[in-house]
Amino acid sequence: MTESKRIRVVFQGDSITDVGRSRNYDRLMGGGYAAYTAARLSYRFPGEYEFFNRGVGGDRSADLYARWRTDTLNLAPDIVTILVGVNDVWHELDAVPAGIEAARTELNLELLVQYTREQNLNVKIIILEPFVRKGSATEEHWDLFSREVPLRAEAAKRVAEKYGCVFIPLQQEFDALCEKGPEDCWLADGVHPYPAGHQMISDKLTEALLKLRTE
Repeated sequence: MTESKRIRVVFQGDSITDVGRSRNYDRLMGGGYAAYTAARLSYRFPGEYEFFNRGVGGDRSADLYARWRTDTLNLAPDIVTILVGVNDVWHELDAVPAGIEAARTELNLELLVQYTREQNLNVKIIILEPFVRKGSATEEHWDLFSREVPLRAEAAKRVAEKYGCVFIPLQQEFDALCEKGPEDCWLADGVHPYPAGHQMISDKLTEALLKLRTE
């Protein structure tokens, strides 16, 4: 397969996507689900994909929109994955609160999808569900996280359904994993996955990407 015909996949999100990715070399994709997914599909279909991790730690949904042209659309993707929302809640705890209300998270996601489709109607969009568990980063303000993150998850699902995007639920998957084994097998602090947690996300995302190959 020639370079020009490779399937371009852009992973977008916050620190859960970023995971230490290189800002200078696209093949160094960090230590999380984006790298795992790229490795598996590149191994199975050598030369058929190009992958770009553009996650930025700390980003909220509004931050994604602010850099959407430079970090997504300018890459001319065939497929875009989006995992964002927990920082829309977390940043409400900043010294100067900078959280984003659930309704505005939903609006921002809609704007991301609309902007993408306006540039190329054929781009496939996968929206992953934001998730949270009680852990070292969330326990002190668990009332806030347990109330607000599910609202962002519901918003993500509504946007996916409204615009015909693929939706990947993750909250129930992490809940099930934490029944299967200790919490610290899967998540470091209630938000950021350990490698086994990233493996689960990659499994679900790889399954979705393989399905898109047949459509």
